[in-house]
Amino acid sequence: MTLPAGHPLSDGLTATSPLVRAMRGDRPDTRPVWFMRQAGRSLPEYRAAREGTEMLDACLTPDLAAEITLQPVRRHGVDAAVYFSDIVVPVLLSGVGVRIAPGRGPVIDEPVRTAADVLKLRPVDPSAFAPIREAVGIVVAELGSTPLIAFGGAPYTLASYLVEGGPSKDQLRTRALMVSDPHTWATLLNWCADVTGAFLRAQVEAGASVAQLFDSWMGTLSRRDYQRRVLPHSRRAFDALRGTDVPRVHFGLGTGEVLDLLPLTGADVIGVDWRLPLDAAVERLGTPLPIQGNIDPAYLFAPWDLLAAHARDVMQRGEAAPAHVVNLGHGVPPETDPDVLTRLVALVHEER
Repeated sequence: MTLPAGHPLSDGLTATSPLVRAMRGDRPDTRPVWFMRQAGRSLPEYRAAREGTEMLDACLTPDLAAEITLQPVRRHGVDAAVYFSDIVVPVLLSGVGVRIAPGRGPVIDEPVRTAADVLKLRPVDPSAFAPIREAVGIVVAELGSTPLIAFGGAPYTLASYLVEGGPSKDQLRTRALMVSDPHTWATLLNWCADVTGAFLRAQVEAGASVAQLFDSWMGTLSRRDYQRRVLPHSRRAFDALRGTDVPRVHFGLGTGEVLDLLPLTGADVIGVDWRLPLDAAVERLGTPLPIQGNIDPAYLFAPWDLLAAHARDVMQRGEAAPAHVVNLGHGVPPETDPDVLTRLVALVHEER
């Protein structure tokens, strides 16, 4: 896969942006910052735009998905937009029955728990991504030199939703399948890698300049199980972007014990959650890669002087890496005051 003619990364429009430069190991004069879940429930304009529209319907309505993606860039002045979607969108487009239950999250109509269930899963038809490509095109046209980040769920996290039937704190059914039927597990993870890889590829082909893989539940895995039974499939998902010059970011929760393994996924940038100071994360990584993170979202509800001091400490610790993209250590909580995020962006941009 090569980037199409006119892609904002290959024609230079986003290649010199602070975000892309930092993700390639450079240190631009202005430190780049964006937030996971920056497009969402913390913004009143998001709630107004989404009113009366189901989540997955919003994700597949190009003009609405584009508008929601652009809202945080307009309001906060962040250095990147992240495509507004849900990790189960490619699962839905593959023909699996899934819905978003308010207050709970993705719910699978018929959980995938046996070899026969896995064999029923069908490859995703690339034409199904037409609404995604259209939305990305709208976003990229308005962003200009500001890059768009493609969004995709890592195979393990996707598989956990499929097996559990919905969100789970410990993924017991998922991990039981992994250890009791390794062949079925590998087949399922390959399918998840292929659909999420195709999802990322569609966004990149349409104009996204960066791709991030989110592995929300990998912290439930032992180091051995992650290395043997999950990591190769995350690498397979990123392989869908082989041949492009798009920076690839890996973010997971609870990754402190496996940080040194994450570069093996093919990631160019490692996202770090709030639990581990960035200088310690760089030491554990052992590979000189740019890092992303890791302001504790809890500080968004603290007095400003505490948040500012914490953010400065995160930026100072980020100096240990070749380059640093400022972000939260997880997503923006829905209750966050948007003005706090706007003020935080200004603080990051002022720091040298």
